Amino acid sequence: MKRILPHPVLSATLLIVWLLLVNDLGLGNILLGLILALTIPLLTRPYWPDSPPIARPFLLIPYILLVTWDIILANIAVAKIILFMAPDRIQSRFITVPLDLKTPEAIALLSATITLTPGTVTADISTDGRALLIHSLHAPDPDAIRDDIKNRYESRLIRIFG
Repeated sequence: MKRILPHPVLSATLLIVWLLLVNDLGLGNILLGLILALTIPLLTRPYWPDSPPIARPFLLIPYILLVTWDIILANIAVAKIILFMAPDRIQSRFITVPLDLKTPEAIALLSATITLTPGTVTADISTDGRALLIHSLHAPDPDAIRDDIKNRYESRLIRIFG
């Protein structure tokens, strides 16, 4: 089955996106969408690494909800900093976050989460992949920010990716 359908989620996504783009559920469009959904993953299979080892995919939904909520709260916090805090009181800092994550996909997701959250950005990853360099707009307690990233995001990603 893996030879015919190497990336079933990609195939389903391609079919859905195709049907949404053409905005017509005619038989011809469905057949063309199926052809695209089956051939594109087959043609690109040599360029794909192994699938990420997601041990508990059902935990992705609460993680996405948590990150969405944190983005909303961080937007409010950044607005308060910019609007009401004197510029000389803002304590921007670089923070090193040691990683317990092993897979590149999980590390990339953690980096994206940090960057998506206003007020923080992932600036670099160590050459051995064991630490992230984070820049924080306002970090009066860098250790608390590091611990928050590890407890709030990394621990959940460890459970998701196993």
